[in-house]
Amino acid sequence: MKRETPDPGGPPPVSGPPPHADGAGTPLGRRLVLAMLGLGVAGVAAAPSLQRAMENGLGAVADKDPTGLTGLLPNGGGFRYYSVTTSVPEKTAADYRLTVDGMVDRPATYTLDSLKALPQTRLVRDVQCVTGWRVPKTPFEGVGLRALLDAAGVRPGAKAVRFTCFDGAYSESLTLEQARRADVLVALRMKDEPLAHAHGGPVRLYVAPMYFYKSAKWLSGITVTDSVRPGYWEELGYDVDAWVGRSNGRDDTPTV
Repeated sequence: MKRETPDPGGPPPVSGPPPHADGAGTPLGRRLVLAMLGLGVAGVAAAPSLQRAMENGLGAVADKDPTGLTGLLPNGGGFRYYSVTTSVPEKTAADYRLTVDGMVDRPATYTLDSLKALPQTRLVRDVQCVTGWRVPKTPFEGVGLRALLDAAGVRPGAKAVRFTCFDGAYSESLTLEQARRADVLVALRMKDEPLAHAHGGPVRLYVAPMYFYKSAKWLSGITVTDSVRPGYWEELGYDVDAWVGRSNGRDDTPTV
C-alpha cells in the first residue's frame, strides 16, 4: 500500500526491502521529476486549494512510479507517497465494498453509501510517520470501528481484528481491545473532504494513537480472529504494537 509521508501510513526506519521491492514499471523522466520538485517547494507556501491539487497530482503520478522518487518530493500538505504494489485500482461508490466477517454472528457487507449513512465521528490529531515526519492537526471523519464490530456481534474467544486492502497486498491487525478504542475509525473523509484515492480512499483505517503504517489504506476487509496476525510491514520486522513514542525504537511525542 502506498506510504504517504505523512499519510497513509509509512513503514518504520528499520531493515527490510525498499517500498517498491515488489513492483515494476516505467520510471519517471528526469525533467518530470525536476519539475515536480520545483512545484513541491513552491507549494509549501501555497494556498490550501493548490496544496490539495498538488497532493492529488503527486499521488496519481506516484501510483505509476515504481522508482520511489516521487516519495522524495515535498508538497504543501506534508504528505508523500510510496507503495508496496505498482498500482492500485480506483474504487467508486458504485463498486466499493467493505466486508466484516470472521468470528462474528452477523457478517455484513457495506457500500460506501451505507457507511456514510451511519453516525460519523470527527477526530483532529497529528499524523505521525515512523520515518519521522508529522502533519499536525489533521481532521479525519468516519465510522467508529467499534460500531461496526458491535453491529456484527463479536463472538466469545475473539482476540483480534485483521484488515485487508484492495491493493491486493497490504494488511494490518489490532487487538480487539485496541480496535474498540474511540480513536480508531473507518475513515471516509480527511481534511474535511472525501478521502481521495491517493490517501487510501474511498475508505481507509485510521488508528489515531499509532504510527501511520497501522492506518491501512484502501480498506476492503475487516475480519475478527482469535489471534493477532502481523501485517505487511510487521512481517518484515516492524512493531505490531505501534504506539507513537513507545515503539519502533522512537521517542516521538504522542499524537495530539
